[in-house]
Amino acid sequence: MSVAFRRESDDEHLEPRFELPIPPGPNLVTPRGRVLIEERVTALEAALAAADGEEAAKPIARDLRYWKTRRATAIETAPRDDDVVGFGSLVRFRMAGRERTVTLVGDDEADPGAGYLAFSAPLARALMGGEAGETVEFNGREDAIEILAVGKAT
Repeated sequence: MSVAFRRESDDEHLEPRFELPIPPGPNLVTPRGRVLIEERVTALEAALAAADGEEAAKPIARDLRYWKTRRATAIETAPRDDDVVGFGSLVRFRMAGRERTVTLVGDDEADPGAGYLAFSAPLARALMGGEAGETVEFNGREDAIEILAVGKAT
């Protein structure tokens, strides 16, 4: 059989496992976000201690490095005191005839389906700096979003 058709080792054909990418910019977190990071680190440390073998531990250790870095770089940021949309704001708005409410949070605590939108997301960036009663531009439309109310997340 030709050498070209033989498999020397399965390890040669594995994709390399790179570190998890860190989102660009500052690592702003809400108090809720700091708690979520701590919970994730604790859970991963327990999973690493319980891992069965080196191969099982590798992906857990990689995730743990990511979350420890995020914990070390976290900047807990309080919401604004005024009625202007900013980090930590609870925003009720109307877009395309549909009313929604979101809280602007850090990248790691974002969960759009649950109403937590990363402050770095395009929609969040469009809302930032707006006030209740204003319309803001989004996706090239001058009046795409109407801000209905701005408050502090609890």
